[in-house]
Amino acid sequence: MKITWLGQAGLLMETGGKIILIDPYLSDSVAKINPLNYRRVPVEEQFLHIKPDVIICTHNHLDHVDPETLKYYLAGEGSVMVLAPAAAWEEVRKFGGKHNYLRFNRHTEITLGDIRFIAVKAEHSDPHPIGVVIEAEGKHYYVTGDTLYNTEIFEDIPEQIDVLFLPVNGVGNNMNMADAKRFCERIKPGVAVPMHCGLFDEIDMNEFGYEPKIVPQIYQEIKYI
Repeated sequence: MKITWLGQAGLLMETGGKIILIDPYLSDSVAKINPLNYRRVPVEEQFLHIKPDVIICTHNHLDHVDPETLKYYLAGEGSVMVLAPAAAWEEVRKFGGKHNYLRFNRHTEITLGDIRFIAVKAEHSDPHPIGVVIEAEGKHYYVTGDTLYNTEIFEDIPEQIDVLFLPVNGVGNNMNMADAKRFCERIKPGVAVPMHCGLFDEIDMNEFGYEPKIVPQIYQEIKYI
């Protein structure tokens, strides 16, 4: 699987001829509400013109469900499978069109060809946030979504996680680096990828203490093997 970090919590995954977007935020929408959270890195416009097969929105916050970004993928005539829990589902389906908007609440599983998407618990300020485990190419990729450390989460997680993506910024109801490290030590992934830093702040993700880890570079492929 080819995986590219889009900044904040955004990921672009390419596998089996399918293109998957998770929580894409490619605008400066948040700054209109909170000027302190202005975008530190310019938008790379090439990513606005891809044709995704699947979009996953883990919860209904503007840096995860951003109309200014999603319009590039959902305002046209194509058909995209959009997976989103409760409040996020209500928001994305306003785009209408021929897209397949699926309520992707905790414990929901959806299979597309050789790819399976599993919604798992997250603990965040949205009342119905999720993480997602993606089964593809014989591996388990776990994207926690925005979350705090919550012991109930571990009930949902498969025994083997090959690549784990998680927030480490420590604000906005996300894990800080200490709790994110404990989270990784509990799951024991093949490799951890810290995220949700560097777009609204000056946090250095190299300070994240878990090993093995890969500190991603925005708009670049994450080389996890």
